[in-house]
Amino acid sequence: MSDDNRNAWTFGFTNGAENWNGRLAMIGFVAAIAVELITGQGVLHFWGII
Repeated sequence: MSDDNRNAWTFGFTNGAENWNGRLAMIGFVAAIAVELITGQGVLHFWGII
């Protein structure tokens, strides 16, 4: 399957959807690291889950 626009916001198992999933996961990971560095607590402890 050829997907010409890999940055298109499409649903389903397409290359564009996989790119957006990876980008958002990287943003979430960096945000979790930032919370830990700023507060000195893990994300789950910061949210009061543990």
